[in-house]
Amino acid sequence: MNVSRHALLRWQFELTWSLFEYHLERLEDDDHLWEPAARTWTLRRGDGGEWTPDWADTEPDPVPVPTVAWLSWHIGWWFGVTLDHAQGRPPRDRTAVAWPGPGEPAVVWLRALRDEWLTVLDGLTDADLDAPAPFPWPTDGDPEHTVAHTAAWVNAELMKNAAEIGQLRLLRAASAA
Repeated sequence: MNVSRHALLRWQFELTWSLFEYHLERLEDDDHLWEPAARTWTLRRGDGGEWTPDWADTEPDPVPVPTVAWLSWHIGWWFGVTLDHAQGRPPRDRTAVAWPGPGEPAVVWLRALRDEWLTVLDGLTDADLDAPAPFPWPTDGDPEHTVAHTAAWVNAELMKNAAEIGQLRLLRAASAA
């Protein structure tokens, strides 16, 4: 059987999302801001009620453990910027990514990003998949990075973040038992 690149990328995304959905369906509101270590990256309420992610322009050593909140914001950031590039929009700045808050608002937001990505992915032709992609790689003139590479990167990045969120959810549940 011959499977197209598009069909394979979509299948891989759907498989990855189903693993993510397993955890999204089971997240409790308190899971989002649970801090599993003394050094964490999370989101904090600003004076105006907005959620602000912890951030460092140079990654600290050791890297703080991210919370579910931080990871879900991170997914929203890279997913949103990927969608901006894919749809020809100017990419949003990291500071412009507004996390909606813990619990159902974050889950609804992530699912909406999924739906938007599937609309973009389903509209890609073979020629689109072969086109050069400027994101997530820096503009280095490398013609090897294509839109197909970006779609594969989305799948890998989502799988990594889904596993991290799942592990945090399981750790919190096990530590409460």
